Amino acid sequence: MENRIKKARVIYNPTSGQEIIKKNIAEVLDVLEDVGYETSAYQTTPEPLSAQREAERAAKAGFDLIIAAGGDGTINEVVNGVAGLDHRPKMAFIPTGTTNDYARALKIPMGDPVAAARIIEKNQTIKMDIGRAFGSKYFINIAAAGTLSELTFSVPSDVKSRYGYFAYVAEAVKKLPKNKTRKVRIEHDNGVYLGPVSLVFVALTNSIGGFESVAPDAKLDDGNFTLIMVKTAKLFDMLSLIMQAVNGGKHVNDSNVEYLKTSKLKIEVLDNKEELKINLDGEYGGDTPVELEVFHNHLEFFANIDEINDNALVHAVYQAEEQ
Repeated sequence: MENRIKKARVIYNPTSGQEIIKKNIAEVLDVLEDVGYETSAYQTTPEPLSAQREAERAAKAGFDLIIAAGGDGTINEVVNGVAGLDHRPKMAFIPTGTTNDYARALKIPMGDPVAAARIIEKNQTIKMDIGRAFGSKYFINIAAAGTLSELTFSVPSDVKSRYGYFAYVAEAVKKLPKNKTRKVRIEHDNGVYLGPVSLVFVALTNSIGGFESVAPDAKLDDGNFTLIMVKTAKLFDMLSLIMQAVNGGKHVNDSNVEYLKTSKLKIEVLDNKEELKINLDGEYGGDTPVELEVFHNHLEFFANIDEINDNALVHAVYQAEEQ
């Protein structure tokens, strides 16, 4: 019986990372062809949800592998095109964005699209957890609420492209003095939290905003979110928490932080002010109230498993399946 030729589709954002993927797309396609995939590419357009629609089309057309090349926003769109389907192809990504949190978690090389594509040659995959918000919007890295969480979608795209990570730093400096607590009700697996929060993180990986110790014990495949609630907005306290987070994740034991695991949660605002904006993988996702749930082992991603800490996985060793 003749072996079926495997098909791969590369969905790439040509403007991400100072057009680095556009300059390297031919070499990336060569790598995938060498691995054994009949490969084609789609360049996203400025039209809303361009990457999401193409990912859904490719999955329904029977592609075996979909590769998202771009920043966290492009990767999120591609995931949203695939996650709701019954047939979900394997996925990989080539990080060319500003923070690349998901790439950090899966140890995918950054700033080198060809090296990132070569991870597929290792043929190591993880069945990853993903999250869903509002019943229909999927995310792969983080959901967040609070003034500081809004900085990723309040910085214009052209500013991000020009200044990269420094654009976020500048925006954070502006927002930090305006940071305030809000009274909320957060229902989770272990009970209910009623009280003030200035910032809520709902993490699926250990990397948030480029820092890999914000959720230091997050596992990629355990069926749980790591829920982090910051209960203060005082400038000195916030700076202290930032320093503790950078210094090995010590913030998790601070009295101003609630830190726990949960497979689902609901966030509601209890004061009479405006609703909190929800950040999904760095993009605006909607307003509270919101329900969030984990989809356990929902998508299979190529990853650089040799470099991932065993503590980040429930299954410490994932065997590379046969080509």
